Amino acid sequence: MTVPAGERALIAWGFPSAGMALGWLLKAAAGWIAGLSWAPFQGPFKLVAEIPEPWATIGALVLGLVAGLLLVLTAIGERLTVTVTDGTAVLARVDGPSRTVARADVAAVFVDGKQLVLQGADGWEHAREASDLRAADLRAAFAAHGYPWRDEGDPHGALFRLWVPDLPGLPAGAGALLTARAKALSKREETESAVLREELRRLGVLVRDEQRRQYWRVATPPGSGDHVG
Repeated sequence: MTVPAGERALIAWGFPSAGMALGWLLKAAAGWIAGLSWAPFQGPFKLVAEIPEPWATIGALVLGLVAGLLLVLTAIGERLTVTVTDGTAVLARVDGPSRTVARADVAAVFVDGKQLVLQGADGWEHAREASDLRAADLRAAFAAHGYPWRDEGDPHGALFRLWVPDLPGLPAGAGALLTARAKALSKREETESAVLREELRRLGVLVRDEQRRQYWRVATPPGSGDHVG
């Protein structure tokens, strides 16, 4: 399951077009902005205003197009692709590793905010991935292959606790990871926050985010033996 064709077209054509339009507008307004004594970045705007035509317009359009194409590549790389069969569900991104979850390990599938979650009967999360795919489409895909979709959400949701520094009850090392992840979230460093989430999973700590706040609970990683639950 991928992004609908209409949305893919909007990304592929909309971002470059918007980039070119923005480049043209900035070029057109460069002389006016350069004349404002209070405007920031006057140096670059004065430089743009002094470039002769048609090179100024061509340059602005090209730079806008390049910026738009870079946004397209970023969007494609970050998009989640979900492939569901009777035996497995594969969650993958172009710029990251894929995660394969066996149907036998899944007791609940649901959307938590903007994240798709595949959860086991013991409450362990086999996957929690940010997704822009529509919940109705995800429901239809998983239900068609017999996965237990839950419209009501996380059956273990009440166990999550808001994380604050020096909170007791966490495994050793988890507090430092959550502190580092809080900094990554505040800086919108999505890749770093995802890496730190995986490190927390290794300690048996599951994390969900809500408005850049972290909520956590302790669960038992598969094959790890007894663990605090």
